Amino acid sequence: MPTPPVSLPTHDRWGNPEGLRSHRVMSGKGPLARLMRDKALYPVFQPIASLRSGAIHAHEALIRGPQHTALHAPDALLAAAQRENLMLEFELFCVVAAIHGWSNFNDPGRLFVNISAAALVEAITTRKGSHDPFDFVRKVGVAPRMLVLELTEHERVTDMGALAEVAAEVRAAGIALALDDFGDGRSSLRLWSQIKPEIVKIDKYFTRNISSHAENLQTLQAIKQIAGIFGSELVAEGIETQEDLRVLRDLNIAYGQGYFLGRPAPAPRAEVEEAACLALKDRSVAIFPELERVSRGGHLRGLSVMPAPAASLQTSNDAMATIFMSHPDLHAAAVLDEGRPVAIINRQQFMNDYAKLYFREVSGRKPCISLANRAPRLIELNHNIDDLIGILTSQDQRYLRDGFIVTDNGRYVGLGTGDQLVRSVTEARIESARHANPLTFLPGNIPISQHIERLLASGVDFVAAYADLNNFKPFNDHYGYWRGDEMIRLVAKLTVMHCDAQRDFVGHVGGDDFIILFQSADWKTRCERIIAEFHTFALELYDAPARTAGGIQGEDRHGESRFFPCTTLSIGTVRISGGQFRKADEIATQAALAKHEAKKAGEGVFVLEKLVDACA
Repeated sequence: MPTPPVSLPTHDRWGNPEGLRSHRVMSGKGPLARLMRDKALYPVFQPIASLRSGAIHAHEALIRGPQHTALHAPDALLAAAQRENLMLEFELFCVVAAIHGWSNFNDPGRLFVNISAAALVEAITTRKGSHDPFDFVRKVGVAPRMLVLELTEHERVTDMGALAEVAAEVRAAGIALALDDFGDGRSSLRLWSQIKPEIVKIDKYFTRNISSHAENLQTLQAIKQIAGIFGSELVAEGIETQEDLRVLRDLNIAYGQGYFLGRPAPAPRAEVEEAACLALKDRSVAIFPELERVSRGGHLRGLSVMPAPAASLQTSNDAMATIFMSHPDLHAAAVLDEGRPVAIINRQQFMNDYAKLYFREVSGRKPCISLANRAPRLIELNHNIDDLIGILTSQDQRYLRDGFIVTDNGRYVGLGTGDQLVRSVTEARIESARHANPLTFLPGNIPISQHIERLLASGVDFVAAYADLNNFKPFNDHYGYWRGDEMIRLVAKLTVMHCDAQRDFVGHVGGDDFIILFQSADWKTRCERIIAEFHTFALELYDAPARTAGGIQGEDRHGESRFFPCTTLSIGTVRISGGQFRKADEIATQAALAKHEAKKAGEGVFVLEKLVDACA
């Protein structure tokens, strides 16, 4: 493709600015200076689309050098500008080339043009009082309100005050501001706060592969909150897949940009790529990635702390006895060295020694540290849960007798008991399991409810399925919890395998109960495959005699011995139409009823045709 010609104005105040060292371009011997003199650089335009409607909202102008040369790519051009000391001239040249090139098209959308904060400040302040720096924009026929200056930061902004003044002038001229690549380490939250750009573009680091990175999704949700505070619209950059596009759309990000929507081209385009258009028109709800909270443990919250007096290295045994007698509920006492705990004294053990014959006369005035445990258990208020589980299961169980010392950033806070530690860890694990089941790491009750609420809010039709095992308790009792866990993990593995990861949500309620929220049209076939494969692989968890007999002997709920057939899987399903229900618990009620009917019917897929009145 030949290089598109760019015809720049002869006396343009931006393209050939007086007082901005333009002699460097005219006298430069480097390849970039020659290209600028020959006006051989040209703009291409990449679409920015509305993720709500799919319509093209704007185009970003990107500069290119001659085709099939070392200076064709933008990174090579920027490197050359730095080598030839032409960064300011190069940036202003690109602004002019972009605006002038855009004026050749009668496109109704907005134009995003890149410029660094330093270049913008110098260009505006140099023109102040003598020339209107935006006169060129009007002369070439581009309305200022259709122009967005996109601040690109190669280095941190050093004079924020000057930039704020220039930003006010830019807005007074009717031109909007955007912040580029937010989150890449240079576009700072301070810059966003002080400039308050109308638009913020999120760096592709956070948007690429967001459909499989829960941490990035949570980061984007936080950025959305900041955007709401500052009144900025967001543009997600780097969209390259259908899955990422659907997640970003369902996050209610206003605009998107990336190769999947459209690549840079010499002319603006009227529509996004067909695949992107189809993805945006598909109203099925995207499956958000979930954090594996249980596998990562998390941190302790709400640890019960007992404020308690502490001893020092100089505290005598007599003084320590007085402390214990004044606080009859105190099970132990910490020994501090300049505010930091170094030992713990067990009350019972200390008082037994203190009551011995002649102890007070011989050792009463001696430091109590001699009777202390110099290796106490220290627990930080934000301790990692997995580390605390290690304490509970360690061979050293002195914390059960002595309790433990609670610290905040290493400083003494108070005491805790062994039973408080067990209770706190148990509560933390239960809370964590509400987010992700500790056995399968599938989403737990909270993300299940959140996804149901998103489905209901979208108004789409979906199918709620409840999977449950038949005759699982006798199997678990007969073979033990380890093999029982294997069977539950088998259900999880097969369910995930046969569901569409982009359309169908798989959650683990607990025990052998699973929830599947289908948006796939072939949901019934998927359920049948899950059941058929489970019945094949589950038999391998039985021993040979049980497989031959078709089951095992076990006790029923009344303690009577009887024969139980091999474990099978039932899935109860219910179709939910858009607008039929409003709350997640109403869906849970329908799914639970479908499960009970499926278990009564035996193995297989059961479709609940008559729904329960949610208001009954």
